[in-house]
Amino acid sequence: MIPKLNLYKDSWGVHSDSSIKPGLDSIIHALMLLGNPHKDLNVVHIAGTNGKGSTLSFIENIALAHGLTVGKFMSPCIIDVHDQIQINGVPITEQEMNEIFSFFKESNIEGLLTDFELLTCAAFVHFNNKQVDLVLLEAGMGGREDSTNVIMPIVSVIPSISLEHTRFLGNSIESIAGHKAGIIKKNRPVVIGNLPNSAIEVIEKEAVSKDAPLYRLGIQFQVELTSTGDRYINERKSIHIEEIHRSLLGNHQSSNMALAITSFLEVADYFQLSIDIDKVRKAIANTKVPGRFEEVINNVYFDGAHNPESATQLVRTIEKHFPSEKIIFVVGMLADKDVKSVLSILETTSNHFYFVDFSNPRAMNAEEMFNLSNATEKHVLKDYLPFIQKASLSNGKTIVTGSLYLLAEIRQQLLCRK
Repeated sequence: MIPKLNLYKDSWGVHSDSSIKPGLDSIIHALMLLGNPHKDLNVVHIAGTNGKGSTLSFIENIALAHGLTVGKFMSPCIIDVHDQIQINGVPITEQEMNEIFSFFKESNIEGLLTDFELLTCAAFVHFNNKQVDLVLLEAGMGGREDSTNVIMPIVSVIPSISLEHTRFLGNSIESIAGHKAGIIKKNRPVVIGNLPNSAIEVIEKEAVSKDAPLYRLGIQFQVELTSTGDRYINERKSIHIEEIHRSLLGNHQSSNMALAITSFLEVADYFQLSIDIDKVRKAIANTKVPGRFEEVINNVYFDGAHNPESATQLVRTIEKHFPSEKIIFVVGMLADKDVKSVLSILETTSNHFYFVDFSNPRAMNAEEMFNLSNATEKHVLKDYLPFIQKASLSNGKTIVTGSLYLLAEIRQQLLCRK
């Protein structure tokens, strides 16, 4: 479910399927009818389990600081469908979306696509219309059979790999890595983060088969946490950047930052740009991402920890920044996630949990989450908005976490109450 997408579908009579259907045949056919708007785009393609959004945002700010016009396509939304397609940080407007759907209607793509494929086409058309310099493209699920995987990128980026979407991607790290590796293209570099060894083997094999240069965190480039900020080292490019100060908290964000800098170095080579280290530092310092340990109102943080890996990173960040604070979790998750494992990890740092329902057909019932939890202080919270607003005035920290769809829903309601 993509909020407000149906408004355009219904207005223009452009039907698409809300289900998930991996494969590229349908979108390739639809893009052909649309004049192949993706063909001339300069793209950084990002796939992975966690870290995609943060890595994308770091690259975006670095590119903007170097004078590039940047389009980005990401998922899920922050509030509604418009913020999934942005240029220079500005969401697509209703007028622009209506013009695109009018074009869809004229091009006879009715009934060919899923909702996500339709939105991918909208992004390609928008970026082509506006002639952006660079597109940052986040894969929706997997990579090899994801609708975004129809482009030839400047560089591919894989920040992390862990078990996810096992119904579609398989039940092993190797299988999931095989899907992510599908974004690697012939003779185009790929930048990867700290991946499991079994995933690295799959990625390396794919890179070799495609003659794609492989740049791996900790091997071809490094990041170090020091008392004066992060230090980025890339001997291959003869670049050292000292005293980098991130606004995004959590040690894992240093890895995402390093991937972003390494990826942008490839972009800079492509555009024949000179790297300005001061601009890189400033861009990193200014990078903030909704739903990534984000203080939305006083003492209330949003973090989309929806799988064990991201839950572990959340716990580490809490323990580092709020070691003696009382922590209260407000949790809502999708039923197809590893809910039990996520809760077990979060329970290592707090016993105070409130479980909530939210408007998504894949959401797990709050009562079911309550029953899965081993917390000693746990409740089902029916009306969460007054509770969250009141939490801003109380001692301790309240962490709203789980599904990014939950975070989007609460954010929208908080904005409406202002």
